[in-house]
Amino acid sequence: MFFKNIVCPVCGAACDDIQVEIKDEKIEAKNVCKMGISRFKEITSPRRLKQPLLKFGGKLRPVSWDGVLEIAADILASAKRPLIFIGSETSCEAHEVGLMIGEYLGATVDTIVNGATVMGTQEAGKIGATEGQKKNRGDLMVYWGTNPLESMPRQMSRYGVFPRGYWTKRGRFDRTIITVDPRKTLTAKASDLHVQLNPDSDYELISALLTLLHRKTPHHSIEKITGVSIPVMEDMLDMMKNCNFGTISVGVGLSSSLGKYRNIEIAMNLVKELNNYSKITIGVIRSHCNVAGFNQVASYMYGYPFGLDFTRGHPRYNPGEFTTVDLLREKDVDAAFVICADLLSQIPPDCAAYLAEIPLICLDTVPCPTTSISDIVLPGVIDSIECDGTFYRFDDVPIYFEPFLDSPFKFTQSNEDTLKQLFEKIKAKKINLMFYLYSADLKIQNFSSRSQISNSQLSF
Repeated sequence: MFFKNIVCPVCGAACDDIQVEIKDEKIEAKNVCKMGISRFKEITSPRRLKQPLLKFGGKLRPVSWDGVLEIAADILASAKRPLIFIGSETSCEAHEVGLMIGEYLGATVDTIVNGATVMGTQEAGKIGATEGQKKNRGDLMVYWGTNPLESMPRQMSRYGVFPRGYWTKRGRFDRTIITVDPRKTLTAKASDLHVQLNPDSDYELISALLTLLHRKTPHHSIEKITGVSIPVMEDMLDMMKNCNFGTISVGVGLSSSLGKYRNIEIAMNLVKELNNYSKITIGVIRSHCNVAGFNQVASYMYGYPFGLDFTRGHPRYNPGEFTTVDLLREKDVDAAFVICADLLSQIPPDCAAYLAEIPLICLDTVPCPTTSISDIVLPGVIDSIECDGTFYRFDDVPIYFEPFLDSPFKFTQSNEDTLKQLFEKIKAKKINLMFYLYSADLKIQNFSSRSQISNSQLSF
């Protein structure tokens, strides 16, 4: 069987030209990178989670679907402040249901996100462009704090550097590539100019570029601070001022260095200033599949991109208080539901230790460190392969995907379907709990009133 135009569910590029051939239960994929091949091989992998699991005596054992949903719903409904962590390896439709569950429970909902980038965008705004515009128009590509040749191999081959566009018919020969990175990465070696700055000096370098842009000379100490000479800064600035269409692609190297979201803010301000001379845009290289999707869905539903807290019945947003690491470090949650993400591998040891102490529910396709400490494991459906839905590409363009295989489970058709079934169970649990509390309150009131009547009769 041969299938084409499949959307790859691995990284933020969301490549939509994948070709898949199935022969004798073996998967062969074309137009796909090494990361994508490993994901497609999960379809027939013996490691694939194929049934729900519940922890008995320290070991995960198979149980019935309805039974495990009842237990999971009971854990979440009875928790005082649950955490719902929604990963990027699932569709926007599943994100929407997960957020609705969080709102109903009064939980905190968070995701895998480059929060500093989102916060910097909120502070300064963003002059963006789609990857198609970069391909057709871009004659200058700046990669700042990112190494796409290794982290997102097809970004440069499909959009950024090598493809022939409408106004860049010679491909690589019509483009100038600049890489700003403390390390000599593969992307830096393939560039025309490698600006090798000192670690944690991104903010100072951008400030110096702004100073030069305003026709002033920065203090000579900037060369020692950044490790970049002023003539190299001037060359870099001249390239950006004299291009026809330039784009700056930033990664976690910029947002995770000293300065955090302020680095993103000043970078976006630099782009605004550069647009007085040429057309320059800025974008984010997002490594995970649908990491941009959660920001989009959460923003249009509740107005905030991540770290939403519903404990007061309405959404609140305060990074540093309502984000996952901070909640786990302060031990502010008493249960957790991790959806399509290996959370344990992405948080500090003290947070991981507390996550192992509280009741933990996990939804995933293959075993990972998070599933190993979970009390309940729900098997996941692979989006774009076994169910339909929507991804947001890293340039915030929505990509609709259709499956070429059916769900391997009879009890669920997609991760969205799993969350909807769980949501119904949670509603039933909450209604029963409210009815029980209401009945108990009536009994207490009746007992109190009878006691008052008997006392008044005795007094007469």
